[in-house]
Amino acid sequence: MPTSPPLSLYASCAPGLERLTAAELAALGVAPGAVEPGGVAFAGDEGAVGRANLWLRTASRVVVRAAAFRATAFHELERGARKVPWERFVAPGGAVRFRVTCRKSRLYHSDAVAERLADAVRHRLGEAPAVGVAGDDEEEGDDAQLFVVRLFRDLCTISADSSGALLHRRGYRQAVAKAPLRETLAAAMLMASEWRGDAPLLDPMCGSGTIVIEGALLARGVAPGLAAPAGGARTRRFAFTAWPGFDGARWEAEVAEAERAREGGRGVAIPVIQGSDRDVGGTAAALANAERAGVAADVEIATRPISAVEPPAGAPGWLVSNPPYGVRVGEGDRLRNLYAQLGKVVRQRCPGWTVALLMAAGGLERETGIRFHELLRTANGGIPVRLLAGRVEGGG
Repeated sequence: MPTSPPLSLYASCAPGLERLTAAELAALGVAPGAVEPGGVAFAGDEGAVGRANLWLRTASRVVVRAAAFRATAFHELERGARKVPWERFVAPGGAVRFRVTCRKSRLYHSDAVAERLADAVRHRLGEAPAVGVAGDDEEEGDDAQLFVVRLFRDLCTISADSSGALLHRRGYRQAVAKAPLRETLAAAMLMASEWRGDAPLLDPMCGSGTIVIEGALLARGVAPGLAAPAGGARTRRFAFTAWPGFDGARWEAEVAEAERAREGGRGVAIPVIQGSDRDVGGTAAALANAERAGVAADVEIATRPISAVEPPAGAPGWLVSNPPYGVRVGEGDRLRNLYAQLGKVVRQRCPGWTVALLMAAGGLERETGIRFHELLRTANGGIPVRLLAGRVEGGG
């Protein structure tokens, strides 16, 4: 019986995280292909689609590249669009959404492009599905199948989203503090700093607890695509599970394997994972989120200022944090004092520790007295940031 050709797949991520996403794919047994700005191409079957959605910690979406063709005029777009196998991704009577971007192309009107593509879907499916136009990646979306369409230098690339809501929405973070950190970026910070889940982890400015919760999930080997235990479902909803021809038995096997890994991880001794913050609202949110994530017993959350931080005794660990950036006018002196205090506490109490901080430009890292090197550059909340890491040489 002939085998189907592999799908052309793409795991999108925040710019700067590509090498981490590629390493994750390799760890899943999927050979990553070209590393592109904002994502990693790879090939695989439907099983790889499910596995990537279930296990990738740093990716935002997984899409199937359904078609690519040149279109310099609408008749060329219409001809190419009618050859796209829309029926592979849209069930009869299903709804579709298009997110269209046009750059450096003769076809530049995104709404007109979406209209032609909708006509092609109707022609191919033999009926008129409900059609919508998607906004940016912040939208939660609905049950409509999303197609991401990119026209660049007259090359039209059409990709079917397999993820549904963005993958950073793990389901546990319902309570948030100021300036919340995306779960995917928190996981990337831990992975880029080379914390492996076998050494103490400390976040003295934990906010709503995203870094320590992601750390506990990583240490326990919990697949991020499994639903938060408090949610009742086994996994979060993925778009590919509504595709015609979806192999439910194969997906069940993938989920069952992830559940076995989670159960096995409960018997593993993990290091001390501590989060603290001076804001009582932040620590209350962190405790609630840890409970929803099923890791409340694995993390210690306390309300205290940086001056009262006491790292766990024993072997050196990692301090990983997302401190304030100081993007508002007039915050300079206060933030310099904050970073100086953090550096003093760390140098006195954390000899031999690795410190990794997500920071905006401005040179505030010099206030800590720690020698840093850059691990990656990305953006958080639209602000360009760098992940800097350094090792604390000794006390004093």
